Amino acid sequence: MHYLLLDEVQMMDDFSDVLNGFLHIDNIDVYVTGSNSKFLSKDIVTEFRGRGDEIRIYPLNFKEFYAVKKSDFSDALKEYYTFGGMPYLLRLSNYEDKVNYLKRLLTETYIIDIVERNHIKSDAALETLISIIASSIGSLTNPQRIANTFKSKENLTISAPTIKNYLDYLKEAFLISEIKRYDVKGRKYIGTPSKYYLEDIGLRNALLNFRQQEETHIMENIIYNELKIRGYSVDVGVVEIREKNGAGEYRQKQIEIDFIAHKGSIKYYIQSAYRLPTEEKKAQEERPLISVTDSFKKIIIVNDNIMLKRDEKGLVTMSIKDFLLNDNSLDL
Repeated sequence: MHYLLLDEVQMMDDFSDVLNGFLHIDNIDVYVTGSNSKFLSKDIVTEFRGRGDEIRIYPLNFKEFYAVKKSDFSDALKEYYTFGGMPYLLRLSNYEDKVNYLKRLLTETYIIDIVERNHIKSDAALETLISIIASSIGSLTNPQRIANTFKSKENLTISAPTIKNYLDYLKEAFLISEIKRYDVKGRKYIGTPSKYYLEDIGLRNALLNFRQQEETHIMENIIYNELKIRGYSVDVGVVEIREKNGAGEYRQKQIEIDFIAHKGSIKYYIQSAYRLPTEEKKAQEERPLISVTDSFKKIIIVNDNIMLKRDEKGLVTMSIKDFLLNDNSLDL
């Protein structure tokens, strides 16, 4: 058996014809890699469907990052919350060098390639769109809402269909990820709006010039990325409940479960709660979970360094430390 490794294959004209030629050679395995969004797209999978496998390479998750850093956990987590998991960062020790590296990676690899690949006329509009997504990770939105934001805050008129195309380009380049809503009781997907997360939290912070460091949203994004790295499909859970209003009348209300993680027949309901400082906040996070009556595991992840506990309602509360450092944490 012979092995052929081709790097930066997207730089070659008609590379699909070249790769197809190798498919007719016996006893050869071809490995194709690329480092920018011209290659990090669906082209290869579409061209060679059924004749090859895609191996998705993510940025370092926290456990991998922490294994190399070998520092205090809280210090390492703080650094990961700020700079994310791009591997080259581990070779840099200076704060300014890390900032500059992430900004260059964003502009010189991601944005330029997306603009050139998709013939986008206004890269400024694309950067503004990414910044809007980055500043509202975990919030429900859709192309029309984003178009309205362009109009009201940027005084720019961009149509909703154009916004949708831009979002698709960003997803295909693996810069952002979309998560859809799922009606838990009705067992069906709900249309727009959706939520968006950044594939790497360091790139998210670079987009915002390291200003909006909301740890609640950053932790939520990191939990989502970790679930994806572990191979789970992830949805936002929507649960309908009946609630009594001030007049004593009952009305229908939708509440959300941050993540439904599923892999085959396995399913987990997960809430990201940075802290639970009061009983009121605790009840708020628990309510969507206890409103689901099936037997799948229900978990609350908090930032505090606590011991894992399971209450009389069957809810498990664990620390972000236990979740990130134990690959089997959801089964504890």
